[in-house]
Amino acid sequence: MTKQAVVVPVPPEAAVPAPQLFPYPPPRAAGVRRKCLQMSGGGGGGAGAPARVGGWVESMRASSPTHARAAAALADDDDRRAAWMVQHPSALGKFEQVVAASKGKQIVVFLDYDGTLSPIVDDPDAAYMSDTMRRAVRSVAKHFPTAIVSGRCRDKVFEFVKLAELYYAGSHGMDIKGPAKAYRHTKAAKAKGVLFQPASQFLPMIEQVHESLVEKTKDIPGAKVENNKFCVSVHFRCVDEKSWSALADMVKSVLKDYPKLKLTQGRMVFEVRPTIKWDKGKALEFLLESLGFADCADVLPVYIGDDRTDEDAFKVLRKRGNGVGILVSKHPKDTSASYSLQEPAEVMEFLLRLVEWERLSKARPKW
Repeated sequence: MTKQAVVVPVPPEAAVPAPQLFPYPPPRAAGVRRKCLQMSGGGGGGAGAPARVGGWVESMRASSPTHARAAAALADDDDRRAAWMVQHPSALGKFEQVVAASKGKQIVVFLDYDGTLSPIVDDPDAAYMSDTMRRAVRSVAKHFPTAIVSGRCRDKVFEFVKLAELYYAGSHGMDIKGPAKAYRHTKAAKAKGVLFQPASQFLPMIEQVHESLVEKTKDIPGAKVENNKFCVSVHFRCVDEKSWSALADMVKSVLKDYPKLKLTQGRMVFEVRPTIKWDKGKALEFLLESLGFADCADVLPVYIGDDRTDEDAFKVLRKRGNGVGILVSKHPKDTSASYSLQEPAEVMEFLLRLVEWERLSKARPKW
């Protein structure tokens, strides 16, 4: 039986039927199945290709939180959300329970960027975090080892966050770099200046795909192709829905010549990534090892994220049986996280409470 990172007791009177869960993100209709798009070299042709493209388009609709039918599906979800909140209660409402799990342990904080520290916006180049959020993250990093784990290019994430004292894992964890100065909380000397890039051999291939996708999609208004160094993102948030099928077909036509790359989907974005077995969960494990906390019982990883790619990290925490996974979402979703927060504003409140709790803990006399 899978071990849950933090157990939330539910009194009998609070028991409710299991909620109908939304895939990532909320679907256009309640019956839409969760899809994770993956493609190998042989996936481009054959009789099944049109059906696959149709499945992609349906999944693209599912990833649009503002889609009209998604709004209709969410209109009557009060009972569903109440049931889901029993299973994934607010990390703010259960804050004392969260920090109680850290007794005698070193907290290590992992944060996604888009949708967690900054709001989701139409232009990915304008996903700025607020100054107040930056101050909150800086305060957290003064007390706990802190890492940003994002699908973005590491350099781009750093440009947004601008905090040199953090660890950064870009390209879904395929580009990891630590601060020049090691944390005083770490157990390992190699935590200082750590640099890890497990997909370096794919760089020429990724660059070729980026150039091809830029050329292929240039006539689709609103499409934006982003080179995230070890992965390529094709954003369709600003693309008219009538062009989604054409866009999906274009991406597929480029990828058919690259069997060592796979296609996944996030929030209104296609992600082209190497097929290596590496993700945000692997990045979390690597960083814990670099910090000297591999297989340690005296550490409590706290991971906060909003996307389906963060589920790999949540699953690692559940497998460890030691950690706190927090999903950022206003709607019920199928998740391995133990807790939830609704939006970046609540993430900031949680981080500030964590800092204040740590300060008060240090100020208390030890008998």
